[in-house]
Amino acid sequence: MKNQHANHNSSKKRQEEWSLEGRDYRKQMGLKGMKELLAEEDGMGTVEIILIIVVLVGLVLIFKEQLTAIVESIFGKITKQTNKF
Repeated sequence: MKNQHANHNSSKKRQEEWSLEGRDYRKQMGLKGMKELLAEEDGMGTVEIILIIVVLVGLVLIFKEQLTAIVESIFGKITKQTNKF
């Protein structure tokens, strides 16, 4: 019985040590991962894409009449050119 109790205590102590080591490792890797994530500039992020879309939609709304006139003019010319054939 005494031997089982000693084994249980040493097993519990090892589990606590591994848990602490694992927590420290995860904490270090988490900080390293965050630093790498913040320093990474390889691709476009979601925020950048959303900002580009917002700007494009704003430009379309501002210049809607001018864009409509240009598109109608182009399609009118295309229609005239195809009717010649």
